[in-house]
Amino acid sequence: MNNDQLVKAIIEGIQEKKGHNITVVDLREIDDTITQYLVICEGNSPTQVSAIYDSVREYVRKNAGQKPTSSDGTRNCIWIAMDYTDVVVHIFLPEAREFYDIDNLWEDAKIETFPDID
Repeated sequence: MNNDQLVKAIIEGIQEKKGHNITVVDLREIDDTITQYLVICEGNSPTQVSAIYDSVREYVRKNAGQKPTSSDGTRNCIWIAMDYTDVVVHIFLPEAREFYDIDNLWEDAKIETFPDID
């Protein structure tokens, strides 16, 4: 599976639990980054952030045969990061996403947004 297919599977896992404000930051053309893509989204509550995390983990495992190499933030579910090596997933509560503003750290990166599914 290539990274574009992995990103697609991650987005579908997010959408499965109604994650919203999905953004993909393409870092492939940026030198000295530790990953190729960032997939960033939000959940409305710690419970939803946790559910999105579980959905992404299971959806990618079943549909792409991959597991994250590591993850962090599952204890408080304010910001969960999942590392798939070339793709890093960030699941935020809205106020944490606004505070850290990682969407805009790489101004030269190509950024794509995806519509919310109701």
